[in-house]
Amino acid sequence: MTSTSGPAATGPDPGPDGPSTAPGGPATVDVHAHALPMPLLRYLADRGYADLSGVDAGTLLLDPAVSGVAKGARIPLAAEQYDVRRRLATMDAAGIDAQLVAAPPFVFGSTSDDHDLVMEITRRSNDALAEHVASDTASGGAGDAAAGRRLAALGTVPVGLPGAAREAARCLDELGMAGLTTGTFGGGRELDDPANEDVWSLLTERRAFCLVHPSRASSPARLRDYHLVQLLGYPAETALAAARLIFGGVLDRHDPVLCLVHGGGCLPGLAPRLDLGWQRKEESRTIPTSPRDHLRRFHFDTAVFDAAALRRLIEDVGHGNVLLGTDLPFDLADTGAVAAVRGLGLPPEAERAVLGGNAARLVPALTAPSRQEDPTCPSSRSPWPQDGRPTRSEN
Repeated sequence: MTSTSGPAATGPDPGPDGPSTAPGGPATVDVHAHALPMPLLRYLADRGYADLSGVDAGTLLLDPAVSGVAKGARIPLAAEQYDVRRRLATMDAAGIDAQLVAAPPFVFGSTSDDHDLVMEITRRSNDALAEHVASDTASGGAGDAAAGRRLAALGTVPVGLPGAAREAARCLDELGMAGLTTGTFGGGRELDDPANEDVWSLLTERRAFCLVHPSRASSPARLRDYHLVQLLGYPAETALAAARLIFGGVLDRHDPVLCLVHGGGCLPGLAPRLDLGWQRKEESRTIPTSPRDHLRRFHFDTAVFDAAALRRLIEDVGHGNVLLGTDLPFDLADTGAVAAVRGLGLPPEAERAVLGGNAARLVPALTAPSRQEDPTCPSSRSPWPQDGRPTRSEN
């Protein structure tokens, strides 16, 4: 499925500061949020891969083969990870109308060498997440009824493994997911490895929105202390994966819709250095145009946790390439993301684009009319009513 004719000509291409809104979409869309549905956690616990004894205290233990973190490391497990009503209440408090929900990297198995295990957990995770965002059909409660109009799922792509593209297609076609998410490493392979060519071809062909989330850290032993794996290792990992996509020519062969979390990690700040290397180092002259030219081929979320940093990101990549992202409900989430964007004093069109317009443009499910419900597909309904405007919960 590898494309050899360069970026696809299909799909919207407004330029970084061009038209960036789609009519009828929700006003505020969080594209970076996570869920760990309880059916998935029970499945892992039943097979000895999870310890749920700390759930009531808000923590979770996962086998390193699944999580990629050190044995015994406690993973935060807020109730919003599995309780839809609690999630909706948190969204209300944060001023978020709609949310794209993805599994966190702790269930990606990115560093595992048991490929069969990773594929099985990924499939189970995707199935559970599809049920989770459609859970309004389960009880019929007022809060749950609103969930189906406010939540949409991003299916996990097990990059680096045979069958990754097939699982991505299953998420889109059978589970009715709004888009996809991928880690930065998998199956012992980098994102620019030839094993992933069919994934990039599929994403380009389908114009599927894909959230790229760090799923490992290099030199974890050096990052073991002070929670540096996530504080420092994750942003560096995002920059490393994106740089490989650039220098490996993936973005010249394909045109995937990729959104880098945490504002792209270290990538925006390192762009001038990557440019310099491309100009002066023969080993880096692998692409026809500079890395900086490729920077705006990515999209970025707003989870940079600082107004000055967010303003600089928007200046560097254009407001048409920045989308609201919170990392909810983890403890390092940006709970004031909506207020932060509104506090920048952007032109009204730019503010609307960042808060929800860009997401509506890039994720057709956000503005798609309702479809005929298919009982065999947990997420076969569009998560939004006919007018595209989600309904806030009353709780």
